Amino acid sequence: MAIVAIYPGPQTSRRHPKHPVFPYLLRNVSVTHANQVWCTDVTYLPMSHGFIYLLAIVGWHTRHVLSWRLWTTQDTSFCLEAREEAVEKHGAPDLLNTDQGSQLTSSPWVSELNRQESKISMDGKGCWTDHVFIERLWRSLKYECLYLNAYDTIREARQGIADWITYYNQERPHSSLGDQTSKEAYQKLAV
Repeated sequence: MAIVAIYPGPQTSRRHPKHPVFPYLLRNVSVTHANQVWCTDVTYLPMSHGFIYLLAIVGWHTRHVLSWRLWTTQDTSFCLEAREEAVEKHGAPDLLNTDQGSQLTSSPWVSELNRQESKISMDGKGCWTDHVFIERLWRSLKYECLYLNAYDTIREARQGIADWITYYNQERPHSSLGDQTSKEAYQKLAV
C-alpha cells in the first residue's frame, strides 16, 4: 500500500553561513533565446534503500535539460562537472539562477561563473515560484520515473534517469512550447 511516514527529506538547500547570497535578477525579465538564462538545483531521489542526489541544469526558455549528474554526497564536485559539461556543449549562459544551497554558493562554483562572465541570480528561501521550471522537472521525473521504479543500485537509477531525460528532451511535447519538444525549441533558439 506504500504507507509511509510524512517527514522532511534530506536538506538539499542548506545555506552555508559564510557563502555569498546574490539577488534574484529575473523579476520582469523577458527570456527570449537559448543560453540567456539557465537554472539549476539539487534534489534527492529515493531508492529502495536510502537516497541519492541529482543536479540538473535546465535552459529556462526551452526547458531543455542541458546536463545532469547523480552523486551519493552533497559535495560540490558533481555540480561543477555538470556545469562544465553544459558549458562545453552549449556555451556559457548570460545568467544562471539557483537556490541558496551551499554547493551553488561555494567559492569554486561562483568563481567559475564569474570567470565565464555569467550573472548569478538566486531565489529567496522558500520561494519555489522563482525556481518553478526546475521544480516542475523534479515533479515530473519523480512521478513518471522514480516512484514507478524502486531502483536498487545507482547504476540502475542512472540508466533509468538517462532514459527518462532523453524522453523528456527529445520526445515529450511541452504545452508551454506550443507542443514542441524541448530539443526542437532549443535548436530553433540556439541560432
